[in-house]
Parts: sequence; structure tokens; C-alpha cells
Amino acid sequence: MQLSKATDKVLIREYLDGNENAFAELMGRYKTKIYQNIYFMVNDQELAEDIFQDTFIKVINTLKQGRYNEEGKFYPWASRIAHNLAIDFFRKEKKMRTVSGGDDYDIFKFIKMEDENIEDGMIRGQIEDDIRQLVHTLPEEQKQVVLMRHYQGMSFKDISDSTGVSINTALGRMRYALINMRKLIEEKGMILTMD
Repeated sequence: MQLSKATDKVLIREYLDGNENAFAELMGRYKTKIYQNIYFMVNDQELAEDIFQDTFIKVINTLKQGRYNEEGKFYPWASRIAHNLAIDFFRKEKKMRTVSGGDDYDIFKFIKMEDENIEDGMIRGQIEDDIRQLVHTLPEEQKQVVLMRHYQGMSFKDISDSTGVSINTALGRMRYALINMRKLIEEKGMILTMD
């Protein structure tokens, strides 16, 4: 059997029947996209790599336990696992933050300072969430270019080399992505500013 031409569903069945190469093929198809999505959320290479590894450990465990039932929708399922693990990380981080101070510690100074920072942080976080949601509604090719350009800092030449399209095509996809995002912002009446 030629694994490169097999469907995701067939690869999963092959893997569960003991063919490790089938999972390697499956992972090879989606690892870049899934890693980019994680990196897009956490904006930290080491953290993204950790969450990426955790994602595939969870994918393997779920498959081996016979709990995968997404019927040929492996990529969205694996992406959802990655997304949930990234969210879990942020929740844990938030719980771990503690406040401490010495005898001359002034709680009111802290509260005032924190209130301002929290509000700005919440607004910034909401704007980032809104933009993230907009990016994820784009057609796949446009989304890929936006992720590579704005969240990985890749040049259009690097994007062109990585995706196998011309620089003009990469530029065109970015242009259409921005046009589509502007339309969505207007349609939804979104405000993407800190003022």
C-alpha cells in the first residue's frame, strides 16, 4: 500500500493495525499547520513545541484507546486538541500567579496598578482573539500566508519557497486575506483599537 495516497481514515486504521509508518505519514501531512496554529496562539517557540508534542501524545493515546470517531476529519480534530491544550496552559499560568510583599506592602497600590493593567490586557486580549477568529475564517491558502507573515515573521520569498507558489501568488493571497478581513470587520461592526 502506498501510504502517501491513502486517506486519513485509512492511515488511522493502518496505524491501529500496527503500522507505525502510517502515523508518521499522517503526522507529516499536518504537523506544520498544527504547529503554526499553536505558535499563533502562544507566540513562543519553545512553548509551541511543548504543546505540539503534548498534542501528538494525546492524539496517539486517544487513537490507541479507540476513542477517535471523527470519521475522516483528523486535521480539525487534532487542531482542536492543540487549541484546548494551549488554552489549558494559559489557565494554569493564570492560577499560578500569586501576589506577595513585605511588611511595607501596600495592597491598594497593587490593586490600582493591576486594575489598569488588567483592563488594558483584557482589551488587548479581546482584540487579539477577534483577529485570531477572523484569520481562522479565511480560506486555507490565505490563512496560511497570514500566519507565516504576521505570526512567524517570514518574508514573502520564504513563504513562496515554503508553500511552493510564486511570490506574486503569496502577495495576492495576503492582499485577498486583508480584503476579506476588512469586510468581516465592517460586517460585524468590530472595533480593533486600544483607544
